[in-house]
Amino acid sequence: MNVDVLNRSGVQPAAQSRLAIADCDIHPRTRGYKSLYPWLSQRWQTHLETFGLSYRQPWEKGSAFPKSQPQACRRDAWPEGGQPGSDLAFMAAQYLDPSNVTLGILNPLTSGQGAQNPDLSAAITHATNEWQVAEWTSRDARLKASVVVPYEDPAAAAKEIELRAGNKHFAQVLMLTRTAEPPGQRRYWPIYAAAEAAGLPIGIHAFGYGGFPITAGGWPSYYIEEMVGHAQCSQSVLASLVLEGVFERFPRLKVVLIEGGVAWAAALAWRMDAQWKKLKQELPHLKRLPSEYMRSNVWFSTQPIEEPEPRSQLAEVFDWIGWDRILFASDYPHWDFDDPAHALPLKMTETQRRQVFLENAKAVYGVA
Repeated sequence: MNVDVLNRSGVQPAAQSRLAIADCDIHPRTRGYKSLYPWLSQRWQTHLETFGLSYRQPWEKGSAFPKSQPQACRRDAWPEGGQPGSDLAFMAAQYLDPSNVTLGILNPLTSGQGAQNPDLSAAITHATNEWQVAEWTSRDARLKASVVVPYEDPAAAAKEIELRAGNKHFAQVLMLTRTAEPPGQRRYWPIYAAAEAAGLPIGIHAFGYGGFPITAGGWPSYYIEEMVGHAQCSQSVLASLVLEGVFERFPRLKVVLIEGGVAWAAALAWRMDAQWKKLKQELPHLKRLPSEYMRSNVWFSTQPIEEPEPRSQLAEVFDWIGWDRILFASDYPHWDFDDPAHALPLKMTETQRRQVFLENAKAVYGVA
Protein backbone atom coordinates (compact mmCIF):
# COMPACT_ATOMS: atom_id res chain seq x y z
CA MET A 1 0.00 0.00 0.00
CA ASN A 2 1.44 3.37 -1.06
CA VAL A 3 1.09 5.71 1.91
CA ASP A 4 2.11 8.76 -0.13
CA VAL A 5 -0.75 8.18 -2.53
CA LEU A 6 -3.14 7.85 0.37
CA ASN A 7 -1.91 11.10 1.89
CA ARG A 8 -2.35 12.98 -1.40
CA SER A 9 -5.93 11.69 -1.61
CA GLY A 10 -6.72 13.11 1.80
CA VAL A 11 -6.49 9.86 3.77
CA GLN A 12 -4.64 10.08 7.07
CA PRO A 13 -3.71 6.64 8.47
CA ALA A 14 -3.81 6.52 12.25
CA ALA A 15 -0.05 6.21 12.77
CA GLN A 16 0.62 9.31 10.65
CA SER A 17 -1.05 11.47 13.28
CA ARG A 18 0.15 9.31 16.21
CA LEU A 19 -3.41 8.79 17.26
CA ALA A 20 -3.71 6.59 20.31
CA ILE A 21 -5.16 3.21 19.33
CA ALA A 22 -7.72 0.99 21.07
CA ASP A 23 -7.60 -2.55 19.68
CA CYS A 24 -10.54 -4.80 20.53
CA ASP A 25 -9.03 -8.06 19.22
CA ILE A 26 -5.59 -9.15 20.40
CA HIS A 27 -4.91 -12.87 20.81
CA PRO A 28 -2.64 -14.00 23.64
CA ARG A 29 -1.62 -17.64 23.70
CA THR A 30 -0.26 -19.94 26.39
CA ARG A 31 2.96 -21.87 25.91
CA GLY A 32 0.93 -25.04 26.33
CA TYR A 33 -1.49 -26.27 28.96
CA LYS A 34 1.28 -26.44 31.56
CA SER A 35 1.08 -22.65 31.60
CA LEU A 36 -2.30 -23.10 33.27
CA TYR A 37 -1.20 -25.67 35.84
CA PRO A 38 -0.84 -23.11 38.67
CA TRP A 39 -4.64 -22.68 38.48
CA LEU A 40 -5.66 -26.25 37.61
CA SER A 41 -6.21 -28.93 40.23
CA GLN A 42 -4.16 -32.14 40.10
CA ARG A 43 -7.25 -33.89 38.78
CA TRP A 44 -7.31 -31.78 35.63
CA GLN A 45 -3.56 -31.80 35.17
CA THR A 46 -3.66 -35.60 35.16
CA HIS A 47 -6.68 -35.58 32.85
CA LEU A 48 -4.92 -33.38 30.29
CA GLU A 49 -1.76 -35.46 30.37
CA THR A 50 -3.74 -38.70 30.04
CA PHE A 51 -6.58 -37.81 27.67
CA GLY A 52 -5.81 -34.38 26.28
CA LEU A 53 -8.58 -31.96 25.36
CA SER A 54 -11.30 -32.83 22.84
CA TYR A 55 -13.59 -30.22 21.32
CA ARG A 56 -17.13 -30.52 19.95
CA GLN A 57 -16.04 -31.41 16.43
CA PRO A 58 -15.48 -34.63 14.40
CA TRP A 59 -11.68 -34.45 14.64
CA GLU A 60 -9.72 -35.58 17.67
CA LYS A 61 -7.00 -33.00 17.08
CA GLY A 62 -6.54 -29.87 15.06
CA SER A 63 -9.02 -27.87 13.02
CA ALA A 64 -11.17 -28.79 10.05
CA PHE A 65 -8.96 -27.03 7.49
CA PRO A 66 -5.24 -26.33 7.14
CA LYS A 67 -4.57 -22.66 7.75
CA SER A 68 -2.70 -20.45 5.31
CA GLN A 69 0.12 -20.12 7.85
CA PRO A 70 1.10 -22.25 10.89
CA GLN A 71 -1.42 -21.54 13.67
CA ALA A 72 -2.90 -18.93 11.28
CA CYS A 73 -0.20 -16.48 12.45
CA ARG A 74 2.21 -14.02 10.91
CA ARG A 75 5.58 -15.53 10.07
CA ASP A 76 7.36 -12.76 11.96
CA ALA A 77 5.25 -13.15 15.12
CA TRP A 78 7.12 -16.14 16.58
CA PRO A 79 9.22 -15.18 19.62
CA GLU A 80 12.32 -17.24 20.27
CA GLY A 81 11.31 -20.50 21.86
CA GLY A 82 7.60 -19.63 22.01
CA GLN A 83 4.29 -19.46 20.21
CA PRO A 84 2.84 -16.37 18.50
CA GLY A 85 1.12 -14.24 21.09
CA SER A 86 2.81 -15.99 24.01
CA ASP A 87 5.42 -13.37 24.91
CA LEU A 88 4.29 -9.99 26.26
CA ALA A 89 7.64 -8.27 25.74
CA PHE A 90 7.78 -9.46 22.14
CA MET A 91 4.20 -8.34 21.50
CA ALA A 92 4.89 -4.94 23.02
CA ALA A 93 8.02 -4.41 20.93
CA GLN A 94 6.50 -5.66 17.68
CA TYR A 95 3.03 -4.19 17.90
CA LEU A 96 1.81 -2.35 21.01
CA ASP A 97 4.60 0.23 21.29
CA PRO A 98 5.16 1.16 17.63
CA SER A 99 1.40 1.32 16.97
CA ASN A 100 0.71 3.47 20.04
CA VAL A 101 -1.86 1.03 21.41
CA THR A 102 -3.19 2.47 24.65
CA LEU A 103 -6.02 -0.04 25.12
CA GLY A 104 -5.89 -3.67 24.03
CA ILE A 105 -8.63 -6.24 24.61
CA LEU A 106 -7.30 -9.78 25.00
CA ASN A 107 -9.31 -12.57 23.37
CA PRO A 108 -7.70 -15.98 24.09
CA LEU A 109 -8.94 -18.54 21.56
CA THR A 110 -7.29 -21.73 22.81
CA SER A 111 -9.03 -21.55 26.16
CA GLY A 112 -11.27 -24.59 26.57
CA GLN A 113 -14.42 -23.00 25.17
CA GLY A 114 -16.46 -25.61 23.31
CA ALA A 115 -14.66 -28.54 24.95
CA GLN A 116 -16.59 -31.80 24.88
CA ASN A 117 -16.19 -32.34 28.62
CA PRO A 118 -18.16 -29.51 30.30
CA ASP A 119 -16.34 -29.78 33.63
CA LEU A 120 -12.98 -29.61 31.90
CA SER A 121 -14.19 -26.62 29.88
CA ALA A 122 -15.13 -24.82 33.10
CA ALA A 123 -11.76 -25.62 34.69
CA ILE A 124 -9.68 -24.46 31.71
CA THR A 125 -11.66 -21.28 31.11
CA HIS A 126 -11.30 -20.37 34.79
CA ALA A 127 -7.56 -21.06 34.68
CA THR A 128 -7.24 -19.02 31.48
CA ASN A 129 -8.81 -16.03 33.22
CA GLU A 130 -6.35 -16.32 36.09
CA TRP A 131 -3.48 -16.67 33.61
CA GLN A 132 -4.53 -13.52 31.74
CA VAL A 133 -4.27 -11.47 34.91
CA ALA A 134 -1.03 -13.03 36.14
CA GLU A 135 0.85 -12.96 32.84
CA TRP A 136 -0.70 -10.04 30.95
CA THR A 137 -2.93 -7.43 32.51
CA SER A 138 -1.04 -7.16 35.80
CA ARG A 139 2.17 -6.62 33.83
CA ASP A 140 0.87 -4.12 31.25
CA ALA A 141 -1.88 -1.67 32.20
CA ARG A 142 -2.77 -1.09 28.56
CA LEU A 143 -4.23 -4.58 28.32
CA LYS A 144 -7.64 -5.75 29.53
CA ALA A 145 -8.72 -9.37 29.72
CA SER A 146 -11.90 -11.04 28.50
CA VAL A 147 -13.81 -13.27 30.88
CA VAL A 148 -13.54 -16.55 28.99
CA VAL A 149 -16.62 -18.62 29.84
CA PRO A 150 -17.73 -22.25 29.27
CA TYR A 151 -20.79 -21.02 27.40
CA GLU A 152 -22.29 -24.49 26.81
CA ASP A 153 -22.77 -24.65 30.58
CA PRO A 154 -24.55 -21.33 31.18
CA ALA A 155 -24.75 -21.78 34.96
CA ALA A 156 -20.98 -22.27 35.19
CA ALA A 157 -20.46 -19.39 32.76
CA ALA A 158 -22.62 -17.06 34.85
CA LYS A 159 -20.70 -18.07 37.98
CA GLU A 160 -17.40 -17.19 36.28
CA ILE A 161 -18.77 -13.80 35.21
CA GLU A 162 -19.97 -13.07 38.73
CA LEU A 163 -16.52 -13.96 40.04
CA ARG A 164 -14.92 -11.32 37.78
CA ALA A 165 -17.56 -8.59 38.24
CA GLY A 166 -15.98 -5.32 39.32
CA ASN A 167 -12.45 -6.59 38.59
CA LYS A 168 -10.59 -3.83 36.74
CA HIS A 169 -8.52 -6.38 34.82
CA PHE A 170 -11.57 -7.58 32.83
CA ALA A 171 -13.36 -5.55 30.15
CA GLN A 172 -15.78 -8.00 28.53
CA VAL A 173 -17.14 -11.56 28.43
CA LEU A 174 -15.95 -13.73 25.53
CA MET A 175 -18.08 -16.16 23.56
CA LEU A 176 -17.60 -17.70 20.11
CA THR A 177 -20.03 -17.68 17.19
CA ARG A 178 -20.41 -21.45 16.74
CA THR A 179 -22.45 -22.42 19.75
CA ALA A 180 -24.32 -25.71 20.03
CA GLU A 181 -27.63 -23.88 19.59
CA PRO A 182 -28.46 -20.39 18.27
CA PRO A 183 -27.11 -18.06 20.97
CA GLY A 184 -30.34 -16.11 21.39
CA GLN A 185 -32.13 -19.13 22.80
CA ARG A 186 -33.09 -19.13 26.45
CA ARG A 187 -30.55 -21.69 27.60
CA TYR A 188 -27.86 -19.01 27.18
CA TRP A 189 -29.80 -16.23 28.94
CA PRO A 190 -28.09 -16.74 32.34
CA ILE A 191 -24.87 -15.60 30.63
CA TYR A 192 -26.49 -12.41 29.39
CA ALA A 193 -28.13 -11.74 32.75
CA ALA A 194 -24.79 -12.07 34.54
CA ALA A 195 -22.97 -9.91 31.99
CA GLU A 196 -25.61 -7.17 32.16
CA ALA A 197 -25.51 -7.22 35.96
CA ALA A 198 -21.72 -6.97 35.91
CA GLY A 199 -21.78 -4.16 33.36
CA LEU A 200 -19.61 -6.17 30.99
CA PRO A 201 -20.12 -6.24 27.21
CA ILE A 202 -20.18 -9.63 25.51
CA GLY A 203 -17.69 -10.06 22.69
CA ILE A 204 -18.72 -12.80 20.25
CA HIS A 205 -15.72 -13.84 18.20
CA ALA A 206 -15.69 -15.84 14.99
CA PHE A 207 -14.90 -19.59 15.14
CA GLY A 208 -15.80 -22.04 17.86
CA TYR A 209 -16.92 -25.64 18.29
CA GLY A 210 -20.64 -26.20 18.19
CA GLY A 211 -20.45 -29.84 17.17
CA PHE A 212 -22.04 -29.26 13.75
CA PRO A 213 -20.78 -28.52 10.20
CA ILE A 214 -19.91 -24.88 9.68
CA THR A 215 -22.46 -24.43 6.87
CA ALA A 216 -26.14 -25.34 6.70
CA GLY A 217 -25.33 -27.82 3.92
CA GLY A 218 -22.41 -29.61 5.57
CA TRP A 219 -18.63 -29.34 5.57
CA PRO A 220 -17.10 -27.23 2.76
CA SER A 221 -14.00 -28.26 0.86
CA TYR A 222 -11.66 -25.35 1.44
CA TYR A 223 -10.30 -23.04 4.12
CA ILE A 224 -11.40 -20.01 2.10
CA GLU A 225 -15.01 -21.15 2.49
CA GLU A 226 -14.58 -21.16 6.25
CA MET A 227 -13.09 -17.66 6.16
CA VAL A 228 -15.89 -16.28 3.99
CA GLY A 229 -18.40 -18.08 6.20
CA HIS A 230 -17.51 -16.00 9.27
CA ALA A 231 -19.79 -13.24 7.98
CA GLN A 232 -22.65 -15.68 7.45
CA CYS A 233 -22.22 -17.08 10.95
CA SER A 234 -22.17 -13.61 12.50
CA GLN A 235 -25.41 -12.77 10.72
CA SER A 236 -27.05 -15.87 12.18
CA VAL A 237 -25.79 -14.95 15.64
CA LEU A 238 -27.14 -11.43 15.40
CA ALA A 239 -30.51 -12.49 14.00
CA SER A 240 -30.90 -14.99 16.84
CA LEU A 241 -30.05 -12.45 19.55
CA VAL A 242 -32.41 -9.84 18.15
CA LEU A 243 -35.39 -12.00 17.18
CA GLU A 244 -35.31 -14.22 20.28
CA GLY A 245 -35.68 -11.04 22.33
CA VAL A 246 -32.33 -10.96 24.14
CA PHE A 247 -32.02 -7.18 23.90
CA GLU A 248 -35.64 -6.64 24.91
CA ARG A 249 -35.09 -8.83 27.97
CA PHE A 250 -31.63 -7.35 28.74
CA PRO A 251 -31.81 -3.75 27.47
CA ARG A 252 -28.45 -2.71 28.97
CA LEU A 253 -26.55 -5.61 27.39
CA LYS A 254 -23.81 -4.64 24.94
CA VAL A 255 -22.66 -7.09 22.25
CA VAL A 256 -19.52 -6.69 20.15
CA LEU A 257 -19.34 -8.88 17.04
CA ILE A 258 -15.67 -9.63 16.37
CA GLU A 259 -13.98 -10.79 13.17
CA GLY A 260 -17.12 -11.32 11.11
CA GLY A 261 -17.09 -8.25 8.90
CA VAL A 262 -19.55 -5.39 8.96
CA ALA A 263 -20.80 -4.51 5.45
CA TRP A 264 -23.60 -7.08 5.68
CA ALA A 265 -25.19 -5.46 8.74
CA ALA A 266 -27.34 -2.97 6.88
CA ALA A 267 -28.74 -5.57 4.47
CA LEU A 268 -29.52 -7.93 7.35
CA ALA A 269 -31.30 -5.15 9.24
CA TRP A 270 -33.37 -4.21 6.21
CA ARG A 271 -34.41 -7.82 5.68
CA MET A 272 -35.30 -8.39 9.34
CA ASP A 273 -37.29 -5.14 9.46
CA ALA A 274 -39.23 -6.05 6.31
CA GLN A 275 -40.11 -9.52 7.58
CA TRP A 276 -40.93 -8.27 11.08
CA LYS A 277 -43.51 -5.88 9.67
CA LYS A 278 -45.25 -8.85 8.03
CA LEU A 279 -44.73 -11.43 10.80
CA LYS A 280 -44.53 -9.41 14.01
CA GLN A 281 -47.59 -11.17 15.41
CA GLU A 282 -45.25 -14.12 15.91
CA LEU A 283 -42.89 -11.98 18.01
CA PRO A 284 -44.97 -10.03 20.55
CA HIS A 285 -41.87 -9.81 22.75
CA LEU A 286 -40.23 -7.38 20.30
CA LYS A 287 -41.33 -3.80 20.98
CA ARG A 288 -39.14 -2.15 18.34
CA LEU A 289 -37.86 -2.75 14.83
CA PRO A 290 -34.98 -5.28 14.72
CA SER A 291 -32.72 -2.56 13.30
CA GLU A 292 -33.36 -0.40 16.35
CA TYR A 293 -32.01 -3.09 18.68
CA MET A 294 -28.93 -3.34 16.47
CA ARG A 295 -28.34 0.39 16.73
CA SER A 296 -28.76 0.46 20.50
CA ASN A 297 -27.05 -2.75 21.64
CA VAL A 298 -24.55 -3.94 19.00
CA TRP A 299 -21.04 -2.93 17.91
CA PHE A 300 -18.82 -4.31 15.13
CA SER A 301 -15.06 -4.81 14.85
CA THR A 302 -13.22 -3.71 11.73
CA GLN A 303 -11.10 -6.78 11.06
CA PRO A 304 -11.43 -8.31 8.53
CA ILE A 305 -13.02 -5.22 7.03
CA GLU A 306 -14.57 -5.33 3.58
CA GLU A 307 -12.69 -3.18 1.05
CA PRO A 308 -15.03 -2.19 -1.79
CA GLU A 309 -14.07 -0.03 -4.73
CA PRO A 310 -14.65 2.82 -4.41
CA ARG A 311 -13.76 2.96 -0.72
CA SER A 312 -16.45 5.58 -0.19
CA GLN A 313 -18.99 2.74 -0.22
CA LEU A 314 -17.55 1.53 3.09
CA ALA A 315 -18.09 4.99 4.55
CA GLU A 316 -21.73 4.73 3.46
CA VAL A 317 -22.00 1.46 5.42
CA PHE A 318 -20.57 3.20 8.48
CA ASP A 319 -23.02 6.06 7.97
CA TRP A 320 -25.95 3.63 8.21
CA ILE A 321 -24.60 1.58 11.12
CA GLY A 322 -23.33 4.64 12.95
CA TRP A 323 -19.71 5.73 13.29
CA ASP A 324 -20.06 5.23 17.04
CA ARG A 325 -20.71 1.49 16.45
CA ILE A 326 -17.36 0.66 14.81
CA LEU A 327 -14.34 -0.58 16.82
CA PHE A 328 -10.86 -0.99 15.42
CA ALA A 329 -9.40 -4.51 15.59
CA SER A 330 -6.00 -5.76 14.45
CA ASP A 331 -6.36 -9.55 15.01
CA TYR A 332 -2.71 -9.63 16.12
CA PRO A 333 -0.75 -11.93 15.66
CA HIS A 334 -2.73 -13.69 12.91
CA TRP A 335 -1.76 -13.74 9.25
CA ASP A 336 -4.56 -11.37 8.22
CA PHE A 337 -3.50 -8.81 10.85
CA ASP A 338 -4.56 -5.20 10.16
CA ASP A 339 -1.90 -2.61 10.92
CA PRO A 340 -3.61 0.54 12.29
CA ALA A 341 -1.16 2.64 10.27
CA HIS A 342 -2.77 1.41 7.06
CA ALA A 343 -6.16 0.03 8.00
CA LEU A 344 -9.35 1.73 6.81
CA PRO A 345 -7.88 3.72 3.90
CA LEU A 346 -10.88 5.97 3.40
CA LYS A 347 -11.60 9.61 4.03
CA MET A 348 -12.72 10.30 7.59
CA THR A 349 -13.18 13.43 9.59
CA GLU A 350 -10.95 13.81 12.63
CA THR A 351 -13.97 13.08 14.84
CA GLN A 352 -14.78 9.89 12.94
CA ARG A 353 -11.17 8.76 13.05
CA ARG A 354 -10.98 9.22 16.82
CA GLN A 355 -14.27 7.40 17.24
CA VAL A 356 -13.22 4.33 15.28
CA PHE A 357 -9.64 4.06 16.48
CA LEU A 358 -10.10 5.05 20.13
CA GLU A 359 -13.20 6.64 21.62
CA ASN A 360 -15.80 4.01 20.70
CA ALA A 361 -13.87 1.24 22.41
CA LYS A 362 -13.27 3.33 25.53
CA ALA A 363 -16.99 3.98 25.75
CA VAL A 364 -18.08 0.38 25.13
CA TYR A 365 -15.57 -1.12 27.56
CA GLY A 366 -15.93 1.63 30.16
CA VAL A 367 -12.27 2.61 30.12
CA ALA A 368 -11.44 6.20 30.99
